[in-house]
Amino acid sequence: MFSNYNLNTTILRGAIYIFLFILLLVTIVPIWLLLVNATRSTTEIQQGLSLFPSTHLLENYGILVGRGLNLGRGFMNSLFVAVASTVLTVYFGMLTAYGIVVYDFKGKQLFANFIVILVLIPMQLSIIGFYQYMSTLGLTDNYASLILPTIAAAGSVFFAKQYLESTVIKDLIDAGRVDGAGEFHIFHRIMMPLAIPGAVTMGIFAFVASWNNFFNAFILITSLEKYTLPMLVQTLRGDVYRTEYGAIYLGLAVTIVPIIVIYAIFSRYIVSGIAMGSVKE
Repeated sequence: MFSNYNLNTTILRGAIYIFLFILLLVTIVPIWLLLVNATRSTTEIQQGLSLFPSTHLLENYGILVGRGLNLGRGFMNSLFVAVASTVLTVYFGMLTAYGIVVYDFKGKQLFANFIVILVLIPMQLSIIGFYQYMSTLGLTDNYASLILPTIAAAGSVFFAKQYLESTVIKDLIDAGRVDGAGEFHIFHRIMMPLAIPGAVTMGIFAFVASWNNFFNAFILITSLEKYTLPMLVQTLRGDVYRTEYGAIYLGLAVTIVPIIVIYAIFSRYIVSGIAMGSVKE
């Protein structure tokens, strides 16, 4: 019976590994093909798939530049918006969640439930009112309309609340108060260092969401020089690019490279954040 148990366990483990390997291929292969096609000419792409890079990367880049597509400016625009949005999202998300978790006040549970409701409401349902609000404030065609709303990102507050509920040590907070530290001092010097794994995890999600944010930017930004990278890539769908598939793939590849780099550098914090968040006091 014991040997049968070991055999079944080995088979189950092998099946899990095979399933995970298939998921890995499903995730990696499309990205790899995108990067490979960015180095191939239109003729090569039309001939079929290839797993190996070609030698037409500079040629494709020249096509993009020749069409007036300023990838450098679009990259910097996206980087500015994404970094600013990430900093505000992480800081104010953690600060709001800290207030909910640490302090007891009237309507606390109602406020927490309201945040959950906001998470469930898609942005598309409120975009008309949001655009009118930004227009009234004079923030259309302005990066502030993309950055400032991230201060009140409900999803980040919800994530930070769930994380801090598992990691906040109230004895440290009480010790800081006894030593005469102010509430903001306690948050910045005690809680934030403890919450670094969760904050970095939030930052990765916030950066990716802001970097890929095409819908809001398309509605609010009208000046070509202010276009973010996803907006510039959208212009590749014009007729003049219809047959330049290599240039199209290069434009798409540029948009995903920063995300891959950010994830490769900080992905270990995701596992660390989940592990720390799962430990109850």
